[in-house]
Amino acid sequence: MNRILIAEDESRIASFIEKGLRKNGFTTAIAPDGDQAVSMALAESFDLLLLDLGLPGQDGWAVLKALRSQGKELPIIIVSACDEASNKVAGVQGGANDFVSKPFQFKDLLARIYTHLDKN
Repeated sequence: MNRILIAEDESRIASFIEKGLRKNGFTTAIAPDGDQAVSMALAESFDLLLLDLGLPGQDGWAVLKALRSQGKELPIIIVSACDEASNKVAGVQGGANDFVSKPFQFKDLLARIYTHLDKN
């Protein structure tokens, strides 16, 4: 069973994603801020990280940089309302595997998740 870490500070969005993932057979954990996202991703075994850029504490950019600089290779999908093309490019160049713009349809997010889990 795949474990997914959801780094999202808006509880309504985190709950929506978590509910959908659990319904599809995933195990989930939620990190409500960047500091917890980094510590959880480094301390526990996750198969994928869904990362919001606008996190309190360390923002998503800092989380991405911290995890990649410490050699963490799990797939990271940025899920953000900051959907300008420059953010998408910067995210991928910074080590993210994918970018999903908010708002999104859950089935589209799920398709991206399956794509990245199948590559591992």
